[in-house]
Amino acid sequence: MVYEFKLPDVGEGLTEAEILKWYVAPGDVVADGQVVCEVETAKAAVELPIPFDGVVRELRFAEGATVDVGQVIITVGEGGEPAPEPSAEVAEPSAEVPEPSAEVAVEADEPQGRQPVLVGYGVAESSTKRRARRGDPAPGVVPSLPQALGSARPGGTPIAPAEQLPTTANGMTVPRPLAKPPVRKLAKDLGVDLATVTPSGPDGIITREDVHAAVAPAPEPVVEAQVPVQEPAPVPAPVTPDTRETRIPVKGVRKATAQAMVGSAFTAPHVTEFVTVDVTRTMKLVEELKGDPDKYGMQGLRVNPLLLVAKALLVAIKRNPDVNAAWDEANQEIVQKHYVNLGIAAATPRGLIVPNIKDAHAKTLPQLAEALGELVSTAREGKTSPAAMQGGTVTITNVGVFGVDTGTPILNPGESAILAVGAIKPQPWVHKGKVKPRQVTTLALSFDHRLVDGELGSKVLADVAAILEQPKRLITWA
Repeated sequence: MVYEFKLPDVGEGLTEAEILKWYVAPGDVVADGQVVCEVETAKAAVELPIPFDGVVRELRFAEGATVDVGQVIITVGEGGEPAPEPSAEVAEPSAEVPEPSAEVAVEADEPQGRQPVLVGYGVAESSTKRRARRGDPAPGVVPSLPQALGSARPGGTPIAPAEQLPTTANGMTVPRPLAKPPVRKLAKDLGVDLATVTPSGPDGIITREDVHAAVAPAPEPVVEAQVPVQEPAPVPAPVTPDTRETRIPVKGVRKATAQAMVGSAFTAPHVTEFVTVDVTRTMKLVEELKGDPDKYGMQGLRVNPLLLVAKALLVAIKRNPDVNAAWDEANQEIVQKHYVNLGIAAATPRGLIVPNIKDAHAKTLPQLAEALGELVSTAREGKTSPAAMQGGTVTITNVGVFGVDTGTPILNPGESAILAVGAIKPQPWVHKGKVKPRQVTTLALSFDHRLVDGELGSKVLADVAAILEQPKRLITWA
């Protein structure tokens, strides 16, 4: 018995993921629940556990390959089945045309079922085994579709990719060429018959380049077997002193972020307001909480200005609940949210992500500190789950950690507001009638003007500033 593990939908409606790293190899023993690989979706990097016990037989894709949801990425044999080994026997070439035999992997008179996947169809594996032949791909290598069908015609004459298999006695025909919907549309627009196209993608999938090549002058035929297991991940070209440009593929988290920001910027009418505030008392409170954590129930918790900014924003939302809403374009409705999932923008090596603290409005200061610490550490490790980035209502972005005074942040799609916190630094300030050095920062609040008018946005921003100026208001206003 051989089990096939297909790439699951690890997010909400995601259609593909990139394999970042394999943790197992053919021949390794795996157990149910063991993590076998790490993949990156458009939302996050996720580790995938396998739901089978047994021995790894084959890794279908290399690290760096992009795989559609529903495609088989690894096969596992039952506990006693070792990984397949190449046979020592190799058939000698013959000038005679061989007769069909039971050793042929795909028989013309034996129907082969089709196994549905998310995009296109894959050819079902044959249960018949044969000896290794000269020209066969190495063990663990998935042959392309034309190679898999090469001996299907009676008489053993290979079938070219442009040909169709004859109908079998049971009325079964060869599966349609494998291609994603955008590639099929491109072929239709260019008037290209996909049956005449030689695939170059993994598992015999036709790519956009294959379609373009079909309408260009015919190149020399490529006869080498596709070797997806050895395909390197796309990396930028090495930079030399003479290099003037470097091209980096945009994919995964960075690609999704770019698309989301463009959609947000040109869908929601943004308004940004600013306020500069003296946060000296807030900084003193931060030092007091750090200095005696046992007294305030903050043992083992990280205390920083962002924690008090987050609490101040939550109190301001409680005082102005209409700001916590979303715009339903389909139904032309404003959806009021009676909970706050507080997003925290985090810069990671894979790009900007915005995980959120669920039900942040109901948390005490120690609970908020604990949730904030877990969120930041998980993001830095690249372990943020897609679920942690769904359902946010408002967001905080702390640009001050980069020494920036302020900015005009773009709304996270589907949210009503985002607060940017600038650098906190000593500045001359009029305090009690005298100019003194005080800890000062600038806050910027961007909001969706369809949901939040100028008055409401100003009230929210003013409340946040007032709490940070006099943090005792956290007690009286909360």
